[in-house]
Amino acid sequence: MSSEPPPPPQPSTQQASAGLLSTPHNRERSPSPLRGNVVPSPLPTRRTRTFSATVRASQGPVYKGVCKCFCRSKGHGFITPADGGPDIFLHISDVEGEYVPVEGDEVTFKMCSIPPKNEKLQAVEVVITHLAPGTKHETWSGHVVSS
Repeated sequence: MSSEPPPPPQPSTQQASAGLLSTPHNRERSPSPLRGNVVPSPLPTRRTRTFSATVRASQGPVYKGVCKCFCRSKGHGFITPADGGPDIFLHISDVEGEYVPVEGDEVTFKMCSIPPKNEKLQAVEVVITHLAPGTKHETWSGHVVSS
């Protein structure tokens, strides 16, 4: 018994001459409408929102609501408007101030439509007005504060 590994098998002359081991296979791919194109994120962030949409949102009325949920790791959440209606989407880039919103925080916000169909709304210029009592709040830098 020897401790040396066995030598690698040598390709047969028929395989080597056919080029099976020398180059990877280049197969034909089916045509795809997305090949070669980068699909944009469907959610407009502060950086990707158009200037005109930003101006329209900043000139709009200020609404009040309560933070329904917010996930810092995912970067988004929802706001329940005080006047009722469907929940409004909230992106992390649109939160103003030093605290990460948590469930129950009272907020003020303005609204902007979400392209391409502009059927749904997104909260922009979100400001936490009252922290939810009895909850721990975290600053963006990671400092935890009890309220």
